[in-house]
Amino acid sequence: MRFFYNLLVYLLMPAYAMYWLGKAIVNRSYRLQIGQRFGLGYPKLRSSIWVHAVSVGEVVAAAPMIRALARKYPAHPVIVTTVTPTGAARIRSLFGDSVQHCYIPFETPGAVRRLFEAIDPRIALIIETEIWPNLYYGCGTRGIPLVLASARISPRSVANYRRLLPLFRETVSHGIVIAAQSTADANRFLELGAAPERTRVTGNIKFDIELPDDLHERGRAFRRETLGNRPVWIAASTHEGEESIVLAAHERLREEHPELLLLLVPRHPERFDSVREFLERGSFEYVARTEERSCDASTSVFLGDTMGEVPMFYAASDIAFVGGSLTPIGGHNLLEPAALGRPVLTGPHVFNAQEIAEQFVLDDACRMIADGAELENMVDWLLRNPEEAAALGMRGRSLLETNRGALGRLLELVDPLMS
Repeated sequence: MRFFYNLLVYLLMPAYAMYWLGKAIVNRSYRLQIGQRFGLGYPKLRSSIWVHAVSVGEVVAAAPMIRALARKYPAHPVIVTTVTPTGAARIRSLFGDSVQHCYIPFETPGAVRRLFEAIDPRIALIIETEIWPNLYYGCGTRGIPLVLASARISPRSVANYRRLLPLFRETVSHGIVIAAQSTADANRFLELGAAPERTRVTGNIKFDIELPDDLHERGRAFRRETLGNRPVWIAASTHEGEESIVLAAHERLREEHPELLLLLVPRHPERFDSVREFLERGSFEYVARTEERSCDASTSVFLGDTMGEVPMFYAASDIAFVGGSLTPIGGHNLLEPAALGRPVLTGPHVFNAQEIAEQFVLDDACRMIADGAELENMVDWLLRNPEEAAALGMRGRSLLETNRGALGRLLELVDPLMS
């Protein structure tokens, strides 16, 4: 089965190359280290701890684990691979030069071999569920322990994996340790051929989120100096199609709450310009973060057009809507605003973290809204009922605290593998 998989990989290489070259033409950030996409130009390391986190969400989730591994095993350099430049930027902002970064290559055997030869991993940890048959095979044949950390498989993904069951079973047969988020996830892995003796339920490391000690104070200072003394709600990590919904709701809200300010933060930096143009076409009075100036009484929207500042923006807001959920993107991290005690709103499309979202809804720790009209009504209700808003935020924070501990259980699995 792996022979046919590799044949398909080679057949797809021209299209893959054109895709990434096209991305590099449109977006300057994709030009950086582009050779690494094809197995060239990796940093040279020895006996490294290799962590793979596909993009920003996974990087944020993995950050406490990366810090713990670096503290516990100082003799082993840590390298993190990502797929997206936004993930790479977050690695740099969180760790500076203390952690190495490179992009994961396309799955050709040659590129995979060159990656292993360059970074020489002592152990590999892959966040959530990134299925890379040749990378997994490379770990197995080299005797490199591989851990799927905070692993999950959605119910609808099981059917897709089952179509490739022989390849999947071969992929997970190389001594892989599966640290599943939940019993349901563990059972899905077992159903697809994972070894029971190497499958454990450790929980979701996203609950072990670490926020800087001064984050609340930085949020208050930013609000005082830049946003002013007015009610503020944030729409963070928005995608195409969501800004129009959010802004329409905001315009209607300002009829009842004329001082209300929206802090709008698109998910991807390549969309900052298009969202800015959308605001100008709609004649919104706005201030962009990159302008480095304060809002005045006429400002309706503050555009967060920088990277790495979303936690501070959450800390500066009264109400948090988490994007990627009003359109079928799959939702983003509810735990960052919850950790700050903010009342959290999300749309219905949360399949990227379905169980977390369901747990929040079940515990009345967030509010799930179906569309722009419900978004408007819920923000209006929370603004009119500050005590209820505070209680909703505290229930979210309490739920997060109750579910901490996955990181410690994961490190217990890693320790014998390192020794």
